[in-house]
Amino acid sequence: MDIMTIIMLAVIVLIAVILVFAGVKVVPQSETRVVERLGRFHSVLSPGLNLIWPFIDKPKMIFTRRVETGIGGRTFVRMAATSVIDLREQVYDFPSQQVITKDNVTTEINALLYFQIVDPKKSVYEIDNLPNAIEKLTQTSLRNVIGELELDETLTSRDTINSRLQSILDEATNKWGVKVNRVELQDITPPESVREAMEKQMQAERNRRAEILNAEGEKKSLILRSEGERQSQINQAEAVKESEILRAEGVSRAKVLQAEAEAEAIRRVAEAIKETKTDPATYMLAMKYIETLNQMVSGRDNKTVYIPYEASGVLSSIGSIKEMFKK
Repeated sequence: MDIMTIIMLAVIVLIAVILVFAGVKVVPQSETRVVERLGRFHSVLSPGLNLIWPFIDKPKMIFTRRVETGIGGRTFVRMAATSVIDLREQVYDFPSQQVITKDNVTTEINALLYFQIVDPKKSVYEIDNLPNAIEKLTQTSLRNVIGELELDETLTSRDTINSRLQSILDEATNKWGVKVNRVELQDITPPESVREAMEKQMQAERNRRAEILNAEGEKKSLILRSEGERQSQINQAEAVKESEILRAEGVSRAKVLQAEAEAEAIRRVAEAIKETKTDPATYMLAMKYIETLNQMVSGRDNKTVYIPYEASGVLSSIGSIKEMFKK
């Protein structure tokens, strides 16, 4: 075998190897490629081992957007051409942009966009530069949405803004074979003068709420104190009432007992008068004279007592009364 034959065989083997490497495409999971045959769409490669015709079938080149970090920690966006189409959910971090609210306040806003390519063919043939188109569409849609809201609504309605942007972008990118899953507003930065005014307003609002809370606390304290005093007065009145009732019951009971005792005494006196056959009128008159005499001699200055002559007849009946008391 001469040298020329060996060289030809080597060239053939080399060409065969090149053809094999050019015709065999291994596609990783969650990736794909759009293959064109002679400049026309042919197929979409699935993950795994794929065979194509070398030099006839060619993967379509697309643009990708990458955020890279440079010297000093600064980030910048770089556009690159590749044939790989990533089917995983991707996130685009857009730089801050100035938007004008409904009340003419210029505000800086940056957003995050989460999307996924669901139709590789549409993402390649329906739009020229998909990352750039998504970025510009997001920026313009964000301006439109914020332009319909005032600054206060913009600061307090992030969820509403996110939902509206997601709906608008998903509808617009549907023809590109892209599914927008969600949009998140990262930072909303009003101008410095507006921030200072908002801080003063918030401070005034906090002071107002503090004064309201203090007033409500004092009001509740006064109400509780008055209720306590009212309850104390009620308790004191009930105590006085119960004391008066008990005192009245005691006096009433004492009077009842006294009346019963007097009734018993009268009954016994009446029985004694009946047994001794004493004149009741004489008895009553003698008792009155005795009571009067007791009052006459009870004074401190009474040294001498004069008894009228007419009383001697009454006193003579005391002997008979004495006999009655013995019985």
